[in-house]
Amino acid sequence: MLTSPLLDLPGAVDVSVAAALASADESGPGPGGVAAHYGDPMAEQRLLREGRAIVDLSDRGVLTVTGPDRLSWLHSLTSQHLTGLAPGASAETLVLSPKGHIEHALHLVDDGERVWITVEPGTAPTLAAWLDSMRFMLRVEVADVTDEYAVLATMGDLPDVPDLPDLGVEPVARWRDPWPGTEAGELVGDTAAYGPVADHPGADWSLVENVVPRALLAELAGRDDLRWAGTWALEALRIAAWRPRLGAETDHRTIAHEVDWLRTGVHLHKGCYRGQETIARVHNLGRPPRRLVFLHLDGSGHTLPAPGDPVRLGERAVGHVTSVARHYEDGPIALAVIKRNTDPDAVLLVGEGDSLVSAAQTVVVTP
Repeated sequence: MLTSPLLDLPGAVDVSVAAALASADESGPGPGGVAAHYGDPMAEQRLLREGRAIVDLSDRGVLTVTGPDRLSWLHSLTSQHLTGLAPGASAETLVLSPKGHIEHALHLVDDGERVWITVEPGTAPTLAAWLDSMRFMLRVEVADVTDEYAVLATMGDLPDVPDLPDLGVEPVARWRDPWPGTEAGELVGDTAAYGPVADHPGADWSLVENVVPRALLAELAGRDDLRWAGTWALEALRIAAWRPRLGAETDHRTIAHEVDWLRTGVHLHKGCYRGQETIARVHNLGRPPRRLVFLHLDGSGHTLPAPGDPVRLGERAVGHVTSVARHYEDGPIALAVIKRNTDPDAVLLVGEGDSLVSAAQTVVVTP
């Protein structure tokens, strides 16, 4: 685990410490090393939402792939159409198991010479080893450069708001999140939505991951012209946008349809890749066995449920919580994965024993 020098900023609380002190792990997946917040999570959410704050995501892994076959090779291994990807264009692609279960989520941008990939904390070594084992005779080289490069997140390019380059910070790569995969009401790419297209709450989700030299973090920590938001702020906005995250909304048997990840992570009419049969079969012949829902939690109590807590319909467990946060406008919110046939109009109960919390569900993936 790499500890960020930005944890030396006033008020910074490491995600592992914050999780231990809170009633629920609002920080999302990750062992620590970055700040959950800098003393005021709600104010940080507002700043981030307005594009006026930076989030330290230096716990994310960073990989590079070089060589003339890099895009066609990644195209053949993963779920997205990557051949012909223009320099500077962003894409999201998934590595699936032979049975179609999600194993890795790659945030990918090509700079014309190399592909930059960012991945969830702790997953870079496993992904790099697997990619390296799949090179065969192709002209590609894979490198885990997490020790050399770090990720800083911003929200969008808003008028009159200074961007990182305007602040003298020049990223080596910038990945723009395509979620929720809509543009002027139409799907982007040859894919499918399992939930609403119009009026999707993620329509104004505008995450940008900026890859910078890791040595720059110490310099940024000493500047007084930058405003910082913790991972709790980003997680709250992510949950409100219904944006799935590897390791949070996924487990060992998750398929992309269950969490509406076909929107941005899967191309339905490309060449063969591992796990494609499951993607095609479920899309063409049926519905997924589970579905993602958004939950408005009863905020009258002082505690929140934790990721992994059961979701119940009456006495029957129908799923589990995946992510939880306190949103600066909506209050306590969560994402959960539940059985597909659960009544979409039913009020659900979250938690165990005396700590049950009622939750109103909003359909993310249609039954």
